[in-house]
Amino acid sequence: MPFDGLRVLSLESRRAEEMATLIRKQSGEPFVAPSMREVDLQQHDEAFLFATRLLAGDFDAVILLTGVGFRLLWKTILTRHAEADLKDALRRLTLVVRGPKPSAAVRELGLVPNVQVPEPNTWRELLETMRPRPETRLALQEYGKSNPDLIDGLRVQGRAVTPVRIYGWDLPEDTAPLRQAAARLIAGQVDVVLLTTSMQLINLLRIAEEEGIAQQVREALQSAFIGSIGPTTSETLEDCGLKADFEPSHPKMGLLVNEAAGLAAAALANKR
Repeated sequence: MPFDGLRVLSLESRRAEEMATLIRKQSGEPFVAPSMREVDLQQHDEAFLFATRLLAGDFDAVILLTGVGFRLLWKTILTRHAEADLKDALRRLTLVVRGPKPSAAVRELGLVPNVQVPEPNTWRELLETMRPRPETRLALQEYGKSNPDLIDGLRVQGRAVTPVRIYGWDLPEDTAPLRQAAARLIAGQVDVVLLTTSMQLINLLRIAEEEGIAQQVREALQSAFIGSIGPTTSETLEDCGLKADFEPSHPKMGLLVNEAAGLAAAALANKR
């Protein structure tokens, strides 16, 4: 069953033309807004400053919010510092992990988290977990988006918080299509949203925040049918207070489009 005229938003960058063609073949009306460009590892100034301060013993604890973000942070700082020195520095402080994904990333390095935030692993549980703890000098690993409520909450507890923002992908040079995508969403001109990587969502929300329409975009996304390429992207949706309506049988772009076409109309009827 095709999209039958549904308006389909994709944030695909490298394969934008191919995505538009796939959507048209399923009788959808595509709007493809490129949302990403790759960031060279050497551009991560916050990551390198974090590593320098980590080795100097400036932190009592490091809070890891995401597995993918910590892996990228680790890959970045390894370009300038010895792995053994970095691991020794992490062993000397408290490693706090928000959920199972960052916990797994830490264990891949042969390290063990000291504190695990309980389910549902939101920033609220993290604040409550930290409330009785003695650590006051914190590094907070973020990935793609910042959480001012979490940062403010930790500072209210009397802690010095150093956010460490890490991006695998940054905004495209031309953000006009992405801004138009956000505008179309809040105008009710999007029925289906197809995500092939988590950074597409992060960058869309980043633009929405710049435009002062973040809450409206989130509400519009809740009303749309969201197709997620796989678990990592679905996890990012959940971190943003959203939910994937479906994942394809295999994490491939063609299957994402074709299978979404067969499910979207009925799912939207239930939503609306």
